[in-house]
Amino acid sequence: MPRVLSTGMYVPERIMENHELSGLVDTSDEWIYSHTGIRRRRIAADHQATSDLAVLAGEQALIRAGLPAENLDLVLVATSTPDYLGFPSTASLVQHGLGASKAGAFDISAACTGFVYALETARAFIVAGTARHVLVIGAETFSRIVNWKDRNTCILFGDGAGAVLLGHSDDAGFYPSYLRSEGEGGSSLLRPTGGTRVPKSTGPDSSFVAMDGRAVYAFAIRVIKDSILEVLARNGRRLDEVKWIVPHQANVRIVDSAAKRLELPLDRFYLNMEDYANTSGATIPLALAEMDAKGLLSRGDLVLTVGFGAGLSYGANLFTW
Repeated sequence: MPRVLSTGMYVPERIMENHELSGLVDTSDEWIYSHTGIRRRRIAADHQATSDLAVLAGEQALIRAGLPAENLDLVLVATSTPDYLGFPSTASLVQHGLGASKAGAFDISAACTGFVYALETARAFIVAGTARHVLVIGAETFSRIVNWKDRNTCILFGDGAGAVLLGHSDDAGFYPSYLRSEGEGGSSLLRPTGGTRVPKSTGPDSSFVAMDGRAVYAFAIRVIKDSILEVLARNGRRLDEVKWIVPHQANVRIVDSAAKRLELPLDRFYLNMEDYANTSGATIPLALAEMDAKGLLSRGDLVLTVGFGAGLSYGANLFTW
């Protein structure tokens, strides 16, 4: 069975406070915080790409576990902002950057749910005996693909990377995850151009993130509750057994609404969007690494992670720390 061996994280040095955005769009710190729970976000330096952030987070996880990179069997990177469009995979660049010469590597593209999907992929590889040590990284540089003139999106996103190292253990660790997608809602959150559907730009803003905020909000509230209850039911565990729920950090109002539907206090959910905003596929591993560093997680704790995002994809992982 797989078990978490260590975590790591990296966020860029530059901090963009909400008040800076008031010079770009019609907004204010008070409005952003009251509507999203976000105070600030990190912005990657001009020379930093997604793989650079991912390598730094991955290195920290390896150091904390005392595991040489050569012992890695697989590197998975969940990202929607790869270094290059299509290929090479960001994971391959990370594998090289880490010096993981014996590891396979590939990206997982499920947007803000990407880390949830990647964690289940890593679990399956270890359970199957195909891999013994798997490094799972969520990394994003969303600052490169948001329209800084669009108030609906630019206030939400930030850059960062989080890593979780999984290894084989004789103790019970991970339960099977719950993964789903509602592809009919794919147009609610997308980058309109740059792929094979519409290869060339159709306007100055067509390559940036476009989002139907209301549709995504309603979807997220519904699937958080469904994913949490479904992954618990399938694995014969109860909600009151869960020490921490670690959700995708998109908007505090979304999490608060889901908590009320579950009849749970908000403090059962770990939140750090105030400092990092929405880092898409990196939000959950960033949160886990921060919790680990703060000593909030103890061996034996039952942890539930839940994600939702473009696709529209969603899902949940359940594991013993």
